[in-house]
Amino acid sequence: MTTRHRTRPHTTVRASQRRRRRWLTAGRYLVLSLASLVSLGPLVYLLLVSSRENAYSLTSPADLLTGRHSLANYRQAWIAGDLAQSFLNSIVLAVGTTGLVVLLGSMMAYGFARFRFPGRGLLFALIVVELMVPSIMLIIPQFILARDLHLLDSRWGLLLVYVGTNLAFNTFLLRGFFAGVPVELEESMRIDGAGPWRRYWQLMLPLAKPALATCAIFSFLGAWDEYVWTMTIISSPDKRTLPLTIALFSGAHQTNWGLTFAASAIALIPVLVVFFCCQRQFVGGITAGALKS
Repeated sequence: MTTRHRTRPHTTVRASQRRRRRWLTAGRYLVLSLASLVSLGPLVYLLLVSSRENAYSLTSPADLLTGRHSLANYRQAWIAGDLAQSFLNSIVLAVGTTGLVVLLGSMMAYGFARFRFPGRGLLFALIVVELMVPSIMLIIPQFILARDLHLLDSRWGLLLVYVGTNLAFNTFLLRGFFAGVPVELEESMRIDGAGPWRRYWQLMLPLAKPALATCAIFSFLGAWDEYVWTMTIISSPDKRTLPLTIALFSGAHQTNWGLTFAASAIALIPVLVVFFCCQRQFVGGITAGALKS
């Protein structure tokens, strides 16, 4: 009797704890589900409007869900907006920016993390300060520099500025990741006669795949979505990027929301492809860089 009475309170406490955990888990999933619905709501609305005739674009969500959906708006927007050249320009610039930023940023980050040289702390502090400066404040200096270098209305003027504006953050992120790699791994390679370049290329880069994937996503998005600098220096129609072309296309078709939303949906495709390709390593990369910097 005594033993039975002693065990009942413990059993009751455990059952209460299990119920509390279940309620907390259910509440957590509920909050995450609501947050997902709020985040995905605009995207779903964009896809629904872009696949309906313009007469149904401003109707209720129930009307958008029912009825016939088609890709007519996408075909018309692609042809009427002449999106092919702008899409190609954005792809080339975004891929080029991503490749250069990942390569140069990883080399700079490795140098800051592993080598001691005069002015190392000052240079890294300048990179951190550059992250605090709003990009819009640099438009006039960048324009004057591009003008003096004869880079106005050119793709090179876009590419160099895209690389420069994305390089600081990615260097900061990768430096934190490289600093967390044990030095003993490099020491063993140094004993075998490996130089700095070989250690960087064969050891650090393979270990930094999560961080590199994170940098690739940020760099691609930064170049793909950029609008202000492109609008500032580009005047030739064949050199426009997709955000600028869509903005001009939207202004010319203000009352046709189906075409405007279809053009915007086309611009989302490469972004979604890049993110889904790198999503497995994205969270681990940004967490490692943020915590170790």
